[in-house]
Amino acid sequence: MPPRVSVVLPAYNAAATIAAAVASIRAQTLTDWELIVVDDGSTDDTAKVVAAIARLDHRLTLLREPHYGVTAAANTGMTRATGEFVARMDADDVSLPERLARQAEFLASPANADIGVVSSLVAFGGERAARAGYARHVDWLNTLVTPEAVALNRFIESPVANPSVMFRRELVARHGAFVAGDFPEDYELWLRWLDAGVRMAKLPDVLLQWNDPPSRITRNDPRYAPEAFFRAKAPWVARELARLAESHGIREIYVWGAGRHTRKRAAHLESHGVRIAGYIDVDPKKTGRGLGGTGVPVLAEETVPAPGEVRVLGYVTTWGARDYIRTGLTGRGYVEGADFLMCA
Repeated sequence: MPPRVSVVLPAYNAAATIAAAVASIRAQTLTDWELIVVDDGSTDDTAKVVAAIARLDHRLTLLREPHYGVTAAANTGMTRATGEFVARMDADDVSLPERLARQAEFLASPANADIGVVSSLVAFGGERAARAGYARHVDWLNTLVTPEAVALNRFIESPVANPSVMFRRELVARHGAFVAGDFPEDYELWLRWLDAGVRMAKLPDVLLQWNDPPSRITRNDPRYAPEAFFRAKAPWVARELARLAESHGIREIYVWGAGRHTRKRAAHLESHGVRIAGYIDVDPKKTGRGLGGTGVPVLAEETVPAPGEVRVLGYVTTWGARDYIRTGLTGRGYVEGADFLMCA
C-alpha cells in the first residue's frame, strides 16, 4: 500500500549534514512515509551515510544518479514518489517532528480541498548578524501565510521556502515538474503553478529549520543571483498584466524606480510584450523630464495619476522601499493586485 507522504531529498556532497536531515524525517510523528534520497553524483561519503541508514529503515530509498544537478535529482525523486502527498526536503535542513503530520492533515481536510501546496513558517538557521539580508528574507517569508498573501507577493521573491513545502502529487502531472535553466528552478515552479491557479498556504507555525551553510546553492549558484530572479519572474508578471488588462481594463504601465539598475531589471518585461510608458521616482533630479533623451517621462510620486488611470509596478530593491511604495499607493486609493503589483 502506498505511503501517505513521499519525501523527496536531493543531495550532493552532503555527508556532513545529511544524517541530521534524514534523522529529522525518521523522528516524525507521522510514520506513514517514504523517504527518497537522490544522490546527485556526490564525490564524498553522502551515499555511504545514507546507505547505512537505509539498512536500518526500509522506508528509506537511496537512488544514485550522475551529477546532473539539483533540478534533475528532485525530478527523479518525484517520478519515484508513490505517496498521496509529496514533501520536499534539502540535505542541510531539519524538519521538526510534527511537520509531516501537520501538513498532511491540512491537505487531507475537506476544508482545504482548494489548496494544492502547503508550506510552514521556517526558523533561520544561520548567523543573523553576518547574514542580515537573508535573515530579513526569512522574516518576510514568515509573514506570508494565507493563499492571498502568497499570491499577492509572488513577484517579489519566492513566497515559500522550497524545503518546507508539501503538495498533492497529482499537481506534477497536471502542471509540470522542475525545469532546468539559467534561473532559480524552485521559484519558476511556484510561479508557474500559481499562474495555473494552484493555491498555496502556510501553517502558522515553525516546522522547518532552514539552515544557511556556506555551501548552500542559493549563495553560490549564478541561477540564484538577483538578476536571475528578475529574468525568471518577467514572463509571469507579463501574463498577470495581460490578465488584469482583460479583467480591469487596459492601462499604461508605469514602473516605480528610474535608477539604472531598476530600469535594467524592468526591461526584461519588454521582451515579453510589456510596454513601459513611464517611470516614477522620488529623486527630483530624475523627475520632470524624459528619461535619457528617450522622451519616456519620469513622474514625481505626487504627480502619479489617480487610481484607474495607470498600472504601477514597484521595482525598487532598496531596503524599505517596498513598504514606502505600498503605503504611498494604497494611501492614494490604489488597490494592490489590481492597480499595482510589487515586483521587488
